[in-house]
Amino acid sequence: MFDTKIAIIVRDDLATWQKLNVTAFLMSGIAGANPDIIGEHYRDADGNVHLPMSVQPVIVLTGAANVMTNIRNRAHSRDVETVAYIEEMFATGHDAANRAVFAEHDASEANTVGIALRADTKIVDKITKGAKMHG
Repeated sequence: MFDTKIAIIVRDDLATWQKLNVTAFLMSGIAGANPDIIGEHYRDADGNVHLPMSVQPVIVLTGAANVMTNIRNRAHSRDVETVAYIEEMFATGHDAANRAVFAEHDASEANTVGIALRADTKIVDKITKGAKMHG
């Protein structure tokens, strides 16, 4: 149904609240970069209007630290844009601080706790090799 796939990969050793937090932040980056994936407003039976969501399914995967590093590097080697979240960002309190701490680290470090991408389905499958369905 879709030529592209949205994948969010979170590191497997995070606390549940961290996995949920990172997933939400990463999806906001995908939606911000791809406004065409956002559908129409929802209206319930009472007439209440709710905000729109992605029209495209999102797959959530998990992997160890080395899997996260490999995925980040594979995406970059294929020029696939990503949204990345590193563990140092848990200690910050706002976007500017997140950017500052992110700029201090490179993609080869084992501190990536979440990464998201949207690309051709076959490319996403190759990039995310080694990650497992989140369960």
